[in-house]
Amino acid sequence: MSRRSLFAMIGTVAGGAVMLEAMSRLAYAGESGFNGPIELSQDSKGASVLILGAGLAGMCAAYELRKAGYKVQVLEYNDRPGGRNWSLYGGDTYTELGGFKQEVRFDKGLYFNPGPWRLPHHHYAVLHYCKLLNVALEPFIQTNYAAYVHSTKAFGGKPKRYREVQADFDGHVAELLAKSTQQGKLDQAVTREDREVLLEAMREWGALDKNYEYKKGVLASERRGWDSDPGGGLTSMPTPSEPMAMSDLLKSGLWGAISAGQIYEFQQMIFQPVGGMGMIGKAFGRELDGLIHYNAKVIDIHQDDHGVVATFQDAKAGGAPQQAKADWCVCTIPATILGQTPINVGAPMKSAIDALYYDASVKVGLQFKRRFWEQDDAIYGGISFTDQPNAMIGYPSTDYFSSGKGVLLGAYTFGPSAFEFAAMSPEERISKALEYGANIHPQYRTEFETGAAVAWHRVPWTLGCAGHWTEELRDQHYDNLCAIDGRIVLAGEHASRLPAWQEGALLSSLDAIRRLHQRVQAS
Repeated sequence: MSRRSLFAMIGTVAGGAVMLEAMSRLAYAGESGFNGPIELSQDSKGASVLILGAGLAGMCAAYELRKAGYKVQVLEYNDRPGGRNWSLYGGDTYTELGGFKQEVRFDKGLYFNPGPWRLPHHHYAVLHYCKLLNVALEPFIQTNYAAYVHSTKAFGGKPKRYREVQADFDGHVAELLAKSTQQGKLDQAVTREDREVLLEAMREWGALDKNYEYKKGVLASERRGWDSDPGGGLTSMPTPSEPMAMSDLLKSGLWGAISAGQIYEFQQMIFQPVGGMGMIGKAFGRELDGLIHYNAKVIDIHQDDHGVVATFQDAKAGGAPQQAKADWCVCTIPATILGQTPINVGAPMKSAIDALYYDASVKVGLQFKRRFWEQDDAIYGGISFTDQPNAMIGYPSTDYFSSGKGVLLGAYTFGPSAFEFAAMSPEERISKALEYGANIHPQYRTEFETGAAVAWHRVPWTLGCAGHWTEELRDQHYDNLCAIDGRIVLAGEHASRLPAWQEGALLSSLDAIRRLHQRVQAS
């Protein structure tokens, strides 16, 4: 079971507080520790800093250190800034490990985010830099009650609307609690007055009738939707819908998805950059124009008492090794890559690098001839969930009512399913995403045009989605990973308590350069 599935189940069964506690214990949640722009004194003592990697962590370090007076240079493997902050547009090409080359054929203005796609409202650091760099943001729709929840094992494989599952689950639970309250089972827990208020609350929350029952009728249909909606004139009478039986609903497992919007990281408001998540990386790149050396594959990192030397080759052309030198180094290279790169750090940091493994994840973007999810199914943004290997379908939160084409997130999967997808060619991944998606949207079969698929364990410069920490790994290695070793300090989402989030990368970077600056001042 993936962590996301586990947290969703905990949240549904035990409540948000318990879920958040579980997430916090695994360092997977928590409000951002960003308290405003970092303030480094302008006394850099003439020091230079070499930054390895032009993802958000690396570019944040370069931006702030340059502002503080340091001489900064950045080495980046790709021919673009951003790292996992990445959007694929029509005309882009991408070659993954194994030699599979994809030529993205999306129409102009359409895109797909292979990496991060959401910016929670409490991720203050990333929002700060978006504002600072003039990156326009727009709402991202996480929870859409018109989207679908789907199980191949329930209701004949027919998807149910999110609102139906939410209303029926709440209704049945409210009815059970109301019955328990009426029967005096809660006498020791609540007073008589509290019991009366609780019963009224159950009636309102669960759309129960005067007998505290959840059943077909106006109250339930106002939550779960009608068989035929209220109209005008002589056809105005609505037809109530039939709730799912409690036993069928519980056995279906569909309730496991309806807590997604309650998870702390996914609560509205959530934002996205206008034009794709990669707009943040592009904005940072423009700000650091001239400081970033692109297509630089680092093949060796060596430090001594006088400084740090990184040896690199042209990532595309190869050729003779080159060197970059500085007094200090901020290394944001993912641990999966750094573990294969010669680097003379102490045993504690090296052990930490080698111990950290990365989650598997796959995303598939699909372009369709028309926005049938809006036109046929009245779904505007949001996510549909399924028990199939594609896990979810994400609908674009932009260009509503457009008569043109659109790109769906046709698969976003972790764990065993991600490994299965990663073993396929990109064309096979797209084919599978279409096969699974057609069980929810039959329009897939006739409306599909083109697609792109990214399996993160096949991304040459990351070899995985994000650092995967357990409590035991953190206890043993986290502090050693983050400590300054001689003249080298590591930064990135893997060196944070918000792994897999851009906020974690930024906070890690800010903490690293703050400590590095203190070391420079004291040296």
